[in-house]
Amino acid sequence: MDIKPVTSSFSVADQVTEADLPQLKALGYRTLICNRPDAEVEGQPAAESLAARAREQGFDWHWIPISSGQFTENAVADFSQALAGHQPVLAFCRTGTRSITLWALAQAGEKPTAELLGLAAAAGYDLSALTPRLNATSARR
Repeated sequence: MDIKPVTSSFSVADQVTEADLPQLKALGYRTLICNRPDAEVEGQPAAESLAARAREQGFDWHWIPISSGQFTENAVADFSQALAGHQPVLAFCRTGTRSITLWALAQAGEKPTAELLGLAAAAGYDLSALTPRLNATSARR
């Protein structure tokens, strides 16, 4: 698991497994957001099973699966609600890209687009292609 801090209260990572949960707990994470649909690849832990183990260890758990770049307004709203819970938050998917994209979309209107792109870039993600949608979302809020 490769954790990439984005802000003091939000980080992204690649696939989290049951074996990672004690380390995440020790690092102080309180909320986990899984953005992977089940059965995306063979051997991937099922969200329901991972959720049960995470909840047993005291994490808040949210499953907001994103397939093939389908960042719906409902998914963004759900992600935003999950961010408002117990912090710090760790969101994860296969590489972290879907998670940081959802975060940026959820933060549009709260932070300037340039700041969102800069925070993503500092974490190793190029979200520049998202600029028109971030700007449009900011304009609506």
